[in-house]
Amino acid sequence: MLNFRTKFVAAGALALSLGLGAVSAGAQEFINVLTGGTSGVYYPLGVALSEIYGKGIEGARTQVQATKASVENLNLLQQGKGEIAFALGDSVKLAAEGNTEAGFPGKLDKLRGIAAIYPNYIQIVASKESGIKTLADLKGKSLSVGAPASGTELNARAIFAAAGLKYEDLGRVEYLPFAESVELIKNRQLDATLQSAGLGVASIRDLATSVPINVVAVPAEDVAKIGSPYLSVVIPKGTYEGQTEDVATAAVGNFLVTRADVSDETAYQMTKLMFDHLDQLAAAHAAAKAIDPAKALVGMPVPLHPGAERYYKEKGLLK
Repeated sequence: MLNFRTKFVAAGALALSLGLGAVSAGAQEFINVLTGGTSGVYYPLGVALSEIYGKGIEGARTQVQATKASVENLNLLQQGKGEIAFALGDSVKLAAEGNTEAGFPGKLDKLRGIAAIYPNYIQIVASKESGIKTLADLKGKSLSVGAPASGTELNARAIFAAAGLKYEDLGRVEYLPFAESVELIKNRQLDATLQSAGLGVASIRDLATSVPINVVAVPAEDVAKIGSPYLSVVIPKGTYEGQTEDVATAAVGNFLVTRADVSDETAYQMTKLMFDHLDQLAAAHAAAKAIDPAKALVGMPVPLHPGAERYYKEKGLLK
């Protein structure tokens, strides 16, 4: 078995034990699912995927790895330390280009696409007490922008640049995971958090039920300045407790990515089983309701894995 130094949380161990039931004698198939922080959306979907693969791929042993998400996941794939990963579209594009400022050591040439899945909404949430209602109001305030060089933090940089803001304009910048950011806001040690995740992310739901919040808009004109792969979207009213109005923001597509040396058969099964069990994924997190095989190839930043390509050809989605 590969030697992973990262600690795995309990749910990942559960997924591993579920996967072991399908192992046949002498089988060596191992699928490590690279996700994100446990309070985000990637993680519960990754646990669901590991269960699906453990039961559906003969001889497979599955494991879920909690990570700092997109950038770390893509680097781990390149290093051969994972078989499938969740990542934001802009991170995948920057990884393929070898953007060192984004946290990549060079061009990650082993990345291969499985599917476009659901959009990440850039969600900027402040305590009502902070008085922050607009992006401009962030000046002089404290904000957590996600882990350093994470997909979320790359989104924060893009939003700030489009709005004519710099980190230096803030009173304090914190580079923290979602759950830790929320705890600091609850304790009045932080004013706001920027989180790139599916709608209804657990961390912000927790915050909204604990303290009154403002959801800060990212105007459509700012999103247009960034351009592709960012889209102008709306966080519907009622998504979080106390959110009484629709709020404009930006969204970036999420992708499932594998690596070139994963076998064609395994990549085919990972693709097929994911689409065959969308109901199980949606039960794990509502964000998965947006996954649509007809949109699975839209905006794919890296070449498709031949195994995934076979699935789409079978379904008539690719000629």
